[in-house]
Amino acid sequence: MQIWTGQSYPLGATFDGSGTNFALFSEAAERVELCLLDEDGTERRIEVTEVDAFVWHVYLPSVQPGQRYGYRVHGAYDPAGGHRCDPSKLLLDPYAKAIAGMASNHPSLYSYSFEDHEARNTDDSSQHTMHSVVVSPFFDWGNDHPPAHEYHDTVIYEAHVKGLTMLHPDIDDDIRGTYVAMGEPAIIEHLTELGVTAIELMPVHQFVQDGHLVEKEMRNYWGYNTIGFFAPHNEYAHAGDTGQQVQEFKQMVKNLHEANIEVILDVVYNHTAEGNQMGPTLCFRGIDNAAYYRLVEDDKAHYYDTTGTGNSLLMRTPHVLQLIMDSLRYWVTEMHVDGFRFDLASTLARELHEVDRLSAFFDIIQQDPIISQVKLIAEPWDLGEGGYQVGGFPPLWSEWNGHYRDTVRDFHRSEPGVIGDFTSRLAGSSDLYQHTGRTPIASINFVTAHDGFTMRDLVSYNDRHNEANGEGGNDGESHNRSWNSGVEGPSEDPEVRALRLRRAKNLMATLLVSQGVPMILHGDEMGRTQGGNNNTYCQDNELSWMSWELDTDQMDMLWFTQQMIALRRDHPIFRRRRFLQGVVRDEADSALPDVEWLGTDGVPMTAEDWESPQNKCLTMFLNGSAIPEPTLRGERIVDDSALLLFNASGNDVDFVLPPADHGASWTVAIGTGETVDIGTALDAEQSISRPAHSLLVLTRPPMEDIEEPADGNHEQTTRA
Repeated sequence: MQIWTGQSYPLGATFDGSGTNFALFSEAAERVELCLLDEDGTERRIEVTEVDAFVWHVYLPSVQPGQRYGYRVHGAYDPAGGHRCDPSKLLLDPYAKAIAGMASNHPSLYSYSFEDHEARNTDDSSQHTMHSVVVSPFFDWGNDHPPAHEYHDTVIYEAHVKGLTMLHPDIDDDIRGTYVAMGEPAIIEHLTELGVTAIELMPVHQFVQDGHLVEKEMRNYWGYNTIGFFAPHNEYAHAGDTGQQVQEFKQMVKNLHEANIEVILDVVYNHTAEGNQMGPTLCFRGIDNAAYYRLVEDDKAHYYDTTGTGNSLLMRTPHVLQLIMDSLRYWVTEMHVDGFRFDLASTLARELHEVDRLSAFFDIIQQDPIISQVKLIAEPWDLGEGGYQVGGFPPLWSEWNGHYRDTVRDFHRSEPGVIGDFTSRLAGSSDLYQHTGRTPIASINFVTAHDGFTMRDLVSYNDRHNEANGEGGNDGESHNRSWNSGVEGPSEDPEVRALRLRRAKNLMATLLVSQGVPMILHGDEMGRTQGGNNNTYCQDNELSWMSWELDTDQMDMLWFTQQMIALRRDHPIFRRRRFLQGVVRDEADSALPDVEWLGTDGVPMTAEDWESPQNKCLTMFLNGSAIPEPTLRGERIVDDSALLLFNASGNDVDFVLPPADHGASWTVAIGTGETVDIGTALDAEQSISRPAHSLLVLTRPPMEDIEEPADGNHEQTTRA
C-alpha cells in the first residue's frame, strides 16, 4: 500500500475520486495509528507520522468508499490530570461521515475494570465498538433547492424517522423506519395535505444505545446520545451501515424539497454518548479528553455536567467550536438541510459557568455566511444553574417557548388568574422578545413535543404512567399541567370522549391562531396516544410509533387540524411579522387598533376583567387592515379581520359580538363544540351562546377597499 503525506485539512476522511485523505486533531497524542478494517475484522495499522498544528494526517491512494477504519491514539493515561488516551480502544473519527455497527456494552469498551475501578483494562475493543466508514461525496442533486419558507409562513412538524413511518400501511415492510420511508409518497402526501412547511427530525446524527438500557433489553428511541456529528444514524438506513445511509438521507431531503417541505434537524452538540468518568471510550475521550470535554476545575478526573448525561462539551476551545461549525456547515452544504434545533442550547452558551449571550459560539454563528442564513432554533434551557433562558438568546435565534406551552395548557384546563399571560402568548410573547429587537418569529410556539404528553394524553391523564420504562414510574415530569377531563385514561363515556376531543381541538386551534411559529408534534393531528407515558425515550415500539388506523374521533381531529393550518395559511392576520401594538393605523378601517381584548359583553375588557382570577373567557379582535409590514414587493397587506372567542370555563357562556364599528356582520370560519355551521353569518352585537371549553373563530372582509392615489406614487395593497 502506498502511503503519502496527505494534508491537515479538511479533518476527517475525504475521498477525492482517487484515494482518501485522513486527518485527526489531537494535542494529547504522542503517536497515532490509522487502523483499516476488513470485512472479517482483520485490522491493518498504519503509523501516522505527519502532524501540523496538532492535526495528524496521511493520504492513502488505494482507499475507496466503503472502507472501515478507526484510530488508536497513544498518549498519557492520567485521569487526575484530565488525560485518558488508551491505544487498546479503537476510536471513531470525530469527523466520520458514516459509521458502521453499534457499540455493545462489552467490558473492553471501558478503560477500567468492572471489578476494580482503579485498575486499568487494556482489553482490545475493536470487535465490540463502532467503525468509521469512508463515503463518496458524490450525489446527483439535480435542480434541488431549499424551499426557503419565511419564518412567519412556517408550520413545523416535529417527527421521528422510525416513529412516523414504522406502521404506515402504504409503505413496504422492508423499508419502514428508514430514511427511504420518510421520502416515500405516502408520508409526503400526508405532510402536504396537512399543510406543514417544515419537518423537524428528532436526532439523526449517529447515536449510541445506552448501556443501562441494553441491560434491560430496551433501546434509546429518541436518540439524544450522539457520538457522530457528521454521520446519519445507521439504524435508519435501508441499506444498512455500508455508508449508503448518506445517499439515502440525501434522497430523502431531495424528495421532501420537491414537495416544498424544509428539513430541520434536532442536533445534540451539548454532550456526547461517552458519558461521565465511568463511561466507555469510543471517540473523543481517547483522542483528547481535556480538549473536548469540560472537566471539574480542581478535580479533572470528573466531568462538569449541565446536561444530565454525564458530560458537556468544552465550548471555549477552538477545536470544539470548529467541530460544531464544520458539522453544521456540512449538513447544510452537503446534505442540504434547512435548519437546526439545538438541544439544551444553554450549555452551548457556557464558556465558563454562566450562560453568556456573547459567548464565542454565538459569535461564530452570527458571522458565518452559511449557518447564519438557515433556521436556528434553541431549546433555551439546560440543567445547570441559570440554565432557563427563554427570551435570552441573540436576535438571530428563535426559541422553543416554554412559557407559551405552560400558559396555554393552564388556560385550557381552567386554571385561575392566567388570562393576562394567555393574551401575551396569543400575541407573540412580546414581553419575552421585543426588548432585544426580535419579532414574533423568535417564538416557536408549542403545546406538546416529544418530551412529555401527546396532545390526546394531555386531555386524558392527570398523572404520568411511565411504568413500562422500568424506573418505578419515577422518571419523566410529574407536573404536566394536564387535566384528564374527568376520568383517568381510556374511557367509553361519550361525554368524556367529546370533551377530550373538543379540548384537543381548542389546543390545536390556539396554537395555529397565535402569533409566532407553530410547532406540531407528529401524531397530534390524529389523536396519537402514548398511554399516559410522558417519557418514551426508551420505548422503541408501538407505544411510541404512530398508528395510522384512525377511529371517527381521530379522523375528525385530522380534518380539523388541516382546516386550522389552511386558515392560518390563508390569513396573514395570524402570522404577522411584527408585534401587535394595540394602536390605530391611519389605514385601518373605522380607525380601529390592530388588536383589542374584549369581554363577553363585546366591549374592551375592564381592569376588573383583567384582574379577576375567575375570568376564563375573552374575545380577541384582530384588525386585518392594520398590518403594518409590507411584502417583499412593497405592497401593504390587507386581510380579513378576525374575532377569536375563547371559553375556557366549565360553563356555557353568552358572548356578545362587538358593535357595528368593528363590523356589521361576521362569518363563522371554524369552531369547537356544539357550534353554528361554518359560513353562518352573525350580526354586530348579536348574542351567541358558547359551550364550556370551546373556541370560535369569526372573520369579516375589510369594511372598505383602500383606494389608490391618482398621482401614481402610492402604496400598493395586497388582499390576502
